[in-house]
Amino acid sequence: MQNNFGFVRVAAAVPQVKVADCSFNADRIKEQIDIAVEAEVQIVSFPELSITGYTCADLFFTQQLQQNAMLALRDIAEYTREQPIIVLVGAPIKVDNNLYNCAFVITDGEVIGAVPKVNLPNTGEFYEKRWFTPGRTNIPVIELWNGDVPFGADLLFMTRNFCFGIEICEDLWSPLPPSTQLAIQGAELIFNLSSSNCVTGKHAFRRQMITQQSARVHCGYIYTSSGIGESTTDIVFSGSTYIAENGKLLDEGERFQSDATMVISELDIERLRTDRQRNTNFTVDQVGHYRKIYVAPLGDSGMNASPIHRHFRSNPFLPPTTERVEFCEDVLSIQTSALARRWEHTHARTLQVGISGGLDSTLALLVAVQTADKLGYERSLIMGVTMPGFGTSSRTHTNARRLMELLGVTQMEIPIVDAVTRHLNDIGHPLDEHDLTYENAQARERMQILMDLANQHGGLVLGTGDMSELALGWTTYNGDHMSMYGINAGLPKTVVRYVVTFLAQQYGGEIGEILNDIVATPVSPELLPLDSDGNIKQKTEDAVGPYELHDFFMYYFLRYGFSRDKIAYMASYAFNDKYDSEQITRWLDIFMTRFFRNQYKRSCMPDGPKVLPLSLSPRGDWRMPSDIDPI
Repeated sequence: MQNNFGFVRVAAAVPQVKVADCSFNADRIKEQIDIAVEAEVQIVSFPELSITGYTCADLFFTQQLQQNAMLALRDIAEYTREQPIIVLVGAPIKVDNNLYNCAFVITDGEVIGAVPKVNLPNTGEFYEKRWFTPGRTNIPVIELWNGDVPFGADLLFMTRNFCFGIEICEDLWSPLPPSTQLAIQGAELIFNLSSSNCVTGKHAFRRQMITQQSARVHCGYIYTSSGIGESTTDIVFSGSTYIAENGKLLDEGERFQSDATMVISELDIERLRTDRQRNTNFTVDQVGHYRKIYVAPLGDSGMNASPIHRHFRSNPFLPPTTERVEFCEDVLSIQTSALARRWEHTHARTLQVGISGGLDSTLALLVAVQTADKLGYERSLIMGVTMPGFGTSSRTHTNARRLMELLGVTQMEIPIVDAVTRHLNDIGHPLDEHDLTYENAQARERMQILMDLANQHGGLVLGTGDMSELALGWTTYNGDHMSMYGINAGLPKTVVRYVVTFLAQQYGGEIGEILNDIVATPVSPELLPLDSDGNIKQKTEDAVGPYELHDFFMYYFLRYGFSRDKIAYMASYAFNDKYDSEQITRWLDIFMTRFFRNQYKRSCMPDGPKVLPLSLSPRGDWRMPSDIDPI
C-alpha cells in the first residue's frame, strides 16, 4: 500500500431523493457509493434522514415508513459488503416507543453504530420534537438484523489511522455542539449529516460556522445537506456540501443541482495532530464516558492510484488575492510599530541602513521611512548607505541611489573595493581567488562601516536579512548576519517580494517603477565580479535553489514538522507545472542540510519582530541544538 502521508479521502454526497420513497432513495445512495469507491474514497457521508427524506412530517409516525427505512438501511449495508469504504446515512429508528433521528455507520455489510441527533429544532418551519426524541439517552445498544449495535451520541469510531465522530444538523447550531466534546475525546474528523434549508444569507453563515468549528477544535469537518428533491410546501433545500480543515475550507459543492452531487477531498490527519499536540489546552476531558467503536481495516485501496483532490498552495505564507491589501498593511503595521518601539527605547538619533538595491534592503528602507513618518521624525535621520564592491551592478546601484533621493533620506556612499583589497592583501589572500573568504570579507566590511557610523551618529543599525536567508544560513557570520535590529527577520523571501510589489502599486510614479524593477532584479549578494556585459553573474537561486521552493519547505517543516517524503509529495502537487520530482528532491535535500548546519547562526541572531505565525527566533518559536545532523 502506498504511503498516504496521513491523508484521508472523504466525500460529502447529495443523492437524488423522493420524499418517503425509501427504495428509490436507497438505489440512488448505492449509485453514489459506487462513484465514491471508484474514486477511492474512504468515508462517504449522506444527508440527514437521507433514506426517507427529511420532510416526511407525520409520515414518520407510520409503521410502513419505519419498516421501509430499515429495509433500505439493510439493503445499503449489504451493498457495502467487501467494499473498502465507510458509509454514513441517515434514517429514523424506533427504540422503546421513541423515534430517533439517527446517523448510521456502515462498513463491510454491517451497521457498526447509530448516533442519534441530540439537539432538535422546534421553531419556524422545523418541528422535529413533534416526531423525534432528543438523543440524550441511556440506551447503550439497539438491536438490528446483524445483532446488537452501539447506540448513542457518545460514540467514537476508531479506524487503523484516524478517529471520527458524528453530529447531526442542529447539533452544530447549539451553544455547545457535540463535536466539541467529540474532538476533545479524540475525534479528528467530524461528519455532519444535515438537512438545513436555504434562505438568503444562511449559506455564508453556515459556511462560516463550519470553518470556525473546524478551527476551534482542530478537526476536519465534513458537512452534507439535503438537496432540492426535499424542497416541498414552504421550504427549499440547496444540497450544500463543505469540507473544512482547521479553519480552512478545502472544497464545497455546487448548490441547487437537479442531479446527484459529490465533493471529494483529502484531510490531513498529521497536520491536525500537530496542532493538537502544540495546544496544551487540548486535553481529554475526563468528565463523561465516550465509547470507542473499532472499525475493521478498509483494505489496501485507500488512495493508491488516483490523484489527490485537495489543492496545496505553492506560496503557503501568502494570503488569497482577495486579502492582499489587508495582509500587506498588517505586515507593514507590525514592522513599523516594532521599529518605532526600538527606536524610541534606544534613544537613537539616527538609523543606519545598508542599501544595495536588492529586495530586502529596499523593504527595510521603506519600513524605516514609514516609521519615521509615524513618529513624526525627519526622514533625514535615516542614513541610507551604499557600499559598492566588486560585484555591484549599475542597475542595483542606480536604483538604490535614486530611491533614497526620492524618499528624502540622507544618502552616503562608501565604496569598499580599496578597503577589502587592503584587507585581503594583509591576510595574504589572492585577489583573483573568488572564494568564500573573498565574498565574506566584503560583507563584514560593510557591517563594520554601518556599526561605526552608528557609533559616530548615535544610531541604530537596521538589519535587512530575511527569514529564508536565516533558514538556509545564507548570511555571512558577523557580516549581514549581524545588526542592532533585524526588521525583516520574520518575513520569508516570498513575502518580502510580495510586500514590495504591493508598495510599488501604493507609491506609483517613479518610486513604483523603481520598486518594480527591484522586484524583477535577480536575487544576489553581488559579491562576485560582473560578467563581461556588466550583468549580475552571482545569482542566489542558482546556488541554493528557488526561494519559492525553500519557503514551501520551511513552512511545512517548521509549522507541522512533516517528514521529507511528505513535504516532497505535497510540493509535487503544488509545483507540478514547474519542477519535477528530481528537482524538488534535490532542493529539499539542500534545504534540510543547510537548515540544520546553520542553526549556530540563528542561535545568536539579533532581535527582530515576529510578523507571521512562524519565526526562527531562538528566543521564541524555534529552539534547536546547534550541533545536530539533519533528520
